[in-house]
Amino acid sequence: MTGTAPQHTDVEGVDGGVGLTALLVAAARAIETHRDDTLVQDPYAEHFVRAAPACEDWPVRLEQVPDGDADPLWGRFARYFGLRTRVLDDFLLRAVRTGARQVVLLGAGLDTRAFRLDWPSGRAVFEIDRAGVLAFKHRVLTDLTATPRAERVPVPVDLRADWAGALATAGFDPSVPSVWLAEGLLFYLPGPAETYLIDTVDGLTTQGSALAFEAKLEKDLLVYRDSAIYTATRERIGIDLLHLFDKGPRPDSAGALAAKGWSTSMHTPFDFTERHRRGPLPEPNDALEGNRWVFAHKPRP
Repeated sequence: MTGTAPQHTDVEGVDGGVGLTALLVAAARAIETHRDDTLVQDPYAEHFVRAAPACEDWPVRLEQVPDGDADPLWGRFARYFGLRTRVLDDFLLRAVRTGARQVVLLGAGLDTRAFRLDWPSGRAVFEIDRAGVLAFKHRVLTDLTATPRAERVPVPVDLRADWAGALATAGFDPSVPSVWLAEGLLFYLPGPAETYLIDTVDGLTTQGSALAFEAKLEKDLLVYRDSAIYTATRERIGIDLLHLFDKGPRPDSAGALAAKGWSTSMHTPFDFTERHRRGPLPEPNDALEGNRWVFAHKPRP
């Protein structure tokens, strides 16, 4: 897998490239946390934003955004990330409450689920990401004297390297049911790297395991280059998401899992906007139109 990812992902920490997007999501979680109608509580998120020079002037509360919810970046896009966080929180907690004993966060970024969710006893949360990202997160959380609510196991390895070997060395047991999460990850990877990742997860899971991931269905992402979300993200905070996304053909990972015997379901974010009565609704030239959230389970015999 080494060498298959775009060069712009090589930024070691959170100061640029894909690493900077972790701060974007953290700022969105901070804004969500302070909303009156919040779906998510992440008391650590704003501290990541304030600890990184690249985003010291980003808002962490909606009242710091002049147009509030009407703002395409800190309003609509932040609501999207808040909704996504809540939906995936619920998925992980359901999985561990029905038998999964290990949680694996692929490309964990500044995820704080090990600290903020109410885990049943005896669960382990493995966080896989590059060493620089995990080191930044460790510094911020140590300064806050944050205490994880599960056994937290950082796994500092690039997903283009032998992350499966690093995960095994960290104590992951493939014979124990597990739940996996690839949140906001796969569309940064070339198609063959995504296929390798999905195949590896399948090979490391036993019956009773689960996986959630986010996919994009658009054949031509550049059609949305002038959408309000992508334009605001690029011009106001310097993140060109369409430059970071891989432009190659995407594999049908949900179909591949189904062929391996997994049960799968695919949803639009708008399905959960309706369910939670909070989140983005479809718009013209919508950057979120092709986003899909996929939930897969490896059935017990």
